[in-house]
Amino acid sequence: MPLLALTLLLALPASAATTTPAAMAPVEGEVIVQFKPGAALVRTHALPARAAAGTVREVLARRAAAMGTRLGRTLQAGSAVGERTQVLRTSGMSASELATKLSADPDVEFAVPNGRARRLTAPNDPLYPLSATQRRSNGLFEQDGPASGQWYLRAPAATLAQGPVSSLDIERAWARSRGSAAVVVAVLDTGVRPEHPDLNGRLLPGYDFVTNTTVANDGNGRDADPSDPGDWVTAAEAGTGTFTGCAAEASSWHGTKTAALVGASADDGVGMAGAAPGVSVLPVRVLGKCYGSESDIWAAMKWAAGISIPGVPDNPNPAKVLNLSLGGGGSCSAGYQAAVNEVLAKGAVIVAAAGNSAGGPVGAPANCPGVIGVLAVRHAGLKVGFSDLGPQIAIAAPGGNCINVTAGSPCLYPLLTATNSGTQGPVSSRWTDGDDASVGTSFASPLVAATAGLMFSVQPALTPAVLLARVQATARPFPTTGGDNGDGSVVPVCVAPSSGIQQLQCYCTTALCGAGMLDAGAAVNAVAGPLARITVATANPTAGSPVTLSAAGSLVASGSSITGYQWELSPGSGIVTGFDSASNASTATLTPSAAGSFTVTLAVSDGQGNTALASQTVTVAAAPVTPPVTPPVAPPATAGGGGGATSAPWLALLALAAAALFRDGRSRRA
Repeated sequence: MPLLALTLLLALPASAATTTPAAMAPVEGEVIVQFKPGAALVRTHALPARAAAGTVREVLARRAAAMGTRLGRTLQAGSAVGERTQVLRTSGMSASELATKLSADPDVEFAVPNGRARRLTAPNDPLYPLSATQRRSNGLFEQDGPASGQWYLRAPAATLAQGPVSSLDIERAWARSRGSAAVVVAVLDTGVRPEHPDLNGRLLPGYDFVTNTTVANDGNGRDADPSDPGDWVTAAEAGTGTFTGCAAEASSWHGTKTAALVGASADDGVGMAGAAPGVSVLPVRVLGKCYGSESDIWAAMKWAAGISIPGVPDNPNPAKVLNLSLGGGGSCSAGYQAAVNEVLAKGAVIVAAAGNSAGGPVGAPANCPGVIGVLAVRHAGLKVGFSDLGPQIAIAAPGGNCINVTAGSPCLYPLLTATNSGTQGPVSSRWTDGDDASVGTSFASPLVAATAGLMFSVQPALTPAVLLARVQATARPFPTTGGDNGDGSVVPVCVAPSSGIQQLQCYCTTALCGAGMLDAGAAVNAVAGPLARITVATANPTAGSPVTLSAAGSLVASGSSITGYQWELSPGSGIVTGFDSASNASTATLTPSAAGSFTVTLAVSDGQGNTALASQTVTVAAAPVTPPVTPPVAPPATAGGGGGATSAPWLALLALAAAALFRDGRSRRA
């Protein structure tokens, strides 16, 4: 039974504060390196005078590949800055770390992070920066949000003493794209309140998949209206009939909250900013009062991705990203996995919340292979107490936390988002705050989904596997210090979940919390240039036969195109001596002379002067041995038959052979 996110309710307004946007950090993982005069690497890969742009890119790429071999990691070549100076970049390492490693190389004169200058801009939505004041009026909250504002989107602090360290650095991602309207992010949830000022005009026509009319609470079953009528459960309903196992609760407006975290309007002078304010948001209602059924959820997943569902009009706006801020206990069932596989086959990404059972095992669908499971971290970067964990988690993102738990204190670090003031049906639009706090893995998941939407916006041809690889490679490491339980006790390192045993705040490990903390800016930058990919087009390569390699799977950012290819053989590829074809086309052919393996490197360049590298090792089987044809041998003479005697079968065989020769001779004469 899918469960809604944990919601924490505290009292009293947050304190006032103001701030200015942080200065832009250097380009993630990008360094300007200058080699020493006469350096061996520069002599080996010299830049010819007045070289054509394509040649320059090739030389820079070779230098990058050589330096990458020395460092033991993949380096990409950026633009040339001088004869001995160029840009090098990598994924999964900060610019300062890369600069330090490059500076230690004897061929390097200096290496410095590639800084950026920009106009100082941030969304003008009043809830994005630190808030001003908060007040009560007429029994409702009219507020500028919690004192921390939209802390989870801003640039992360270097240390906890300076501010939250788990923030996404969204403005660095927005420098590339705020999202394309051609990219659809589907929010599978309780539905939305379309009149909310931060969602009004931002939503595509969605669908309501809740079949049970009692659970749906809107008077009908499946229909084309995904608006949320409210999902309250009364005391009389709780624990009885359809709502057995359900507690009495007010309407959550859960889908409105998750949809706004993905795509709330930005720079409109109202409310908040979504993490991907330019993408198109597709509301798909799968949860009603207390829960939703898995059959509705699986159908909705497929429909959202553009797969036909009997009895439902086809979705005219197939999604590239599905966010599922819902879950149930237990392992991934065959049905869930089948739905996941169909969606992935359409090229869509599925993002799902880990669950909120306080350190328990990850539930479905986040534990289904192929789904990007999201764990929630505190502002300090540690696993927040309510979040589940396990080896199925792919990445961690802010999930909100409060720090102060004394009575009457507001939550300090919730995830500010859109909601409604109604406790049952909708009343008026508003935003969550320190007194009506949104915390939970349900709210970490849409931040990852929004980042995926931004990545598709700059690189539309991404596959789910490549997108996840880039998200994980650019993640920032989990902190190992700074935890505080508030009572002097030691914060432990996270351990594998045990059923029924709570595991609260703990230091994350990559084995249980994913690859690290989501860095939206770095993830979007990682797909902003070309992505080189090699495919072995020849099935079962064998010695003595041509092997064709293809770069057709290489990707390029939106608005750009591939302008050059360059294939090279890596050292140690002795079973091939060169290419049979040109080495500067989208395909290359070579013929191995023997069994073994060889390695090729592909450099792909785009129109902006960016170059990406990929390597592929190809295993070659020995050529099949054809046994020689042995002519029939006359059997020995049979006993008593005399020395020259032959058997009847042998005579018959000779007769057949003579007839064949006669026919063959006649055919030649014809």
